[in-house]
Amino acid sequence: MIQNVSECIRTRRSTRLFAKKELPRELVEQVVEAGRYAPSGGNNQSTHFLVIRDRGVLDRLAKMAEEAFAAMEETPEMYKSLRNSVRASKKGGYVFHYNAPVLIVTANQKNYGNNIADCACALENMMIMANDLDLGSCWINQLRWLNEEPALVKALQELGMTEEERVYGALALGYAATEDGQPNRNPLPRTGNPVDWIG
Repeated sequence: MIQNVSECIRTRRSTRLFAKKELPRELVEQVVEAGRYAPSGGNNQSTHFLVIRDRGVLDRLAKMAEEAFAAMEETPEMYKSLRNSVRASKKGGYVFHYNAPVLIVTANQKNYGNNIADCACALENMMIMANDLDLGSCWINQLRWLNEEPALVKALQELGMTEEERVYGALALGYAATEDGQPNRNPLPRTGNPVDWIG
């Protein structure tokens, strides 16, 4: 467990290989609660968290996403990660959530101007909390890219998402599949994100 907030932020890295090990519910609850305490526009607090731990549901969502991506055609202006999802889906066996034992979907009102920002704040809080709890996590965009795919929208509504909501991000969560079970915490040097000081 990391006690220093600055270190927790600096050492957070994405995990894309998860151990086949169940997460205790109390750890998942701590991560979700960190998301619930994220800032939101006007203190709106409209981010809806769907915490999916059922392996059958996770497998079904992965298959549906794979089918949707496989039906897409690549375009020159397509975002690199979306292109990767399309290519991997066409090959078969693509699992967008990296077989993590938990997927936390963040949905929000589709007609609310701060929907993506509020979900992003919640996701960042959850990733930092996961790092503090020695858990691996990874921001997942694939359901957001498919948030108007009718079959997926219907499936997510069956899980609790309302008709007025859409997905704006998700979090894969679990123990890292490393020798010591700890997530990779080696900070990467900053090569972008320039800073200009005025005054």
